[in-house]
Amino acid sequence: MNANTFVDQLKKQGIDLSDKQKKQFDIYFKTLIEWNQKINLTAITQEDEVYLKHFYDSITAAFYFDFTKELHLCDVGAGAGFPSIPLKICFPQLKVTIVDSLQKRITFLNKLAEELELDGMAFYHNRAEIFGKQEQFRHSFDVVMARAVARTSVLSELCFPLCKTGGYFIAMKGPSATSEISDAKAAIEILGGEVNKVNTFELPENSGERNIIIFDKKRKTPKKFPRKPGVPNKTPIQ
Repeated sequence: MNANTFVDQLKKQGIDLSDKQKKQFDIYFKTLIEWNQKINLTAITQEDEVYLKHFYDSITAAFYFDFTKELHLCDVGAGAGFPSIPLKICFPQLKVTIVDSLQKRITFLNKLAEELELDGMAFYHNRAEIFGKQEQFRHSFDVVMARAVARTSVLSELCFPLCKTGGYFIAMKGPSATSEISDAKAAIEILGGEVNKVNTFELPENSGERNIIIFDKKRKTPKKFPRKPGVPNKTPIQ
């Protein structure tokens, strides 16, 4: 998917990029590749693949959820900025907080935000388990998102504590979504969530199945969650 096809495909979904936004994606790609030579950000480096498997894939969440409102979004384990920064470029009014466990990635993201002239961005070097215990962040975000971070049973414990009651947790998953939801059923209930909808589709150019899982945050997460760093992954809630 080259840059022009990317723009055309988004337009079909009602997302019409301005010249400034097109330029921002071009800068994003070039900055990503430049920094990837110094630190490991992505194994995907061909321009057409970055536009499809990183940029377009990140924005697919907006095909099923309305990001045009004034929302405060938290991206857990964003890595090189996916999905939140492509969404921020498309929907500049979003306020975005990114938490990632690797300082090098946070350094990259700060530089990227500067290069893209993005405002309303905040970056935190922290483990999600610790971040979710801090009062200023707990139960404070309208939308919490994660893409390709961990299985849903683990993600639920990392993301639901950050999500305000009445807000949403959006998990961007591959073909394993249905089985992961089944495995995470107890965790979702305990943590105060409920499945709203699972949106299944194929990425263009035969690039595989994707699932956008939208969860409603129905009630506050019990204080004991998230547990200590590493525990959710080793012993998911049963």
